[in-house]
Amino acid sequence: MTSLLSSLCATLGLAVTLISATVHAAESDSKAATNELNKVCPISGKPADGRITVIYEEIKYAFADAECRAKFNEARANSLYHKLGGKAAIDAAVEAFYVKVLADARIKHYFEDINMNKQRRKQKEFLSAAFGGPIPWQGKDLRKAHENLPGLNESHFNAVAENLQKTLEELKIRKELIDQVMAIAASTKDSVLNRKPGAK
Repeated sequence: MTSLLSSLCATLGLAVTLISATVHAAESDSKAATNELNKVCPISGKPADGRITVIYEEIKYAFADAECRAKFNEARANSLYHKLGGKAAIDAAVEAFYVKVLADARIKHYFEDINMNKQRRKQKEFLSAAFGGPIPWQGKDLRKAHENLPGLNESHFNAVAENLQKTLEELKIRKELIDQVMAIAASTKDSVLNRKPGAK
């Protein structure tokens, strides 16, 4: 139960199906792990042409046509993920975030039996997808991840959100970007707490 409760942090920031709805190629995950060129275009879902590629964060992506490649590049440039600083920034933020979480008496006991190396890795992957990174999240949706967590309440959610905001502020992230991150976080509250939208 505590491992599920810890996913409150790992899933904070996800708007359910936020990225996977716009990225059709589920094989992107395995491609990133193996460095093999994808065979399915991540924009159109059609067969990719190995001659039409782009490299983003040291991973090469292939596309069905030049228009799809242009859409991918535009999506990357306009994404919150890219504006925050990409993989390096997400990694730094997660590391600093968990220092705060594990020192917070309101929530630190939820992580006593958690493999924190795995937790940090999953958090990085999750937030990268939630903020518009190129690799879609393949994990559980928010309601399923939290449906069996008795006692989970708004104070726990707020504690996580407060630590997230403080982390971003200390990393000197621009206020308008922090506001976007926190808006995404706030949009997940009903799902995380397994309540009907707008319920108190």
